[in-house]
Amino acid sequence: MSEKQVSRAMTIEEIFSSFPHKSQRLAQELTNTGLNCVGCQASTWETLEAGMLSHGFPEEAIDGLVNRLNTILNEQVDLSTIRMTARAANKYRQILEEESKAGWGLRFGDKAAGCSGFEYVLDYSEKAAPSDQVFTCHGVDIHVDGKIVSRLLGSEIDYVDGLNGSGFKVTNPNVKGACGCGKSQSY
Repeated sequence: MSEKQVSRAMTIEEIFSSFPHKSQRLAQELTNTGLNCVGCQASTWETLEAGMLSHGFPEEAIDGLVNRLNTILNEQVDLSTIRMTARAANKYRQILEEESKAGWGLRFGDKAAGCSGFEYVLDYSEKAAPSDQVFTCHGVDIHVDGKIVSRLLGSEIDYVDGLNGSGFKVTNPNVKGACGCGKSQSY
């Protein structure tokens, strides 16, 4: 269990700065709840409670969100592998079929970019390079360059499909800092 927990009195900025290793998952949960101000610099100073009340959410919804955010914080992470959720693996296989690339792996890495240092890169990978480490999850091979694997170990790749955006999202326990929008991170 995580020592520090999310509370109603925390600001959006405090939530992200206190838990950068879970910022992607937390941002997605906030957005799924209807708080589309995640990443909006004008709203990061507002408390979770004040933000939800000003958007018309009832008290029970605030408590429910706090509980879901703390559940995310308390999830255990396997630091020896890189994995995909079943939803992400199914979506990736569907994309491969559409692109006539059935059986290809997923290239997972990062590159210097964004306001916090690095952005994740996901791409097609016909076969692993000799320097790659390969992780298999839900029938998909994930190819990672051996030089960067240490900063990506423990990552989970998920796929989110919603009104506020669709795409692959990465949660990485090695992240030490992240930008307010959750698009880039530092190690």
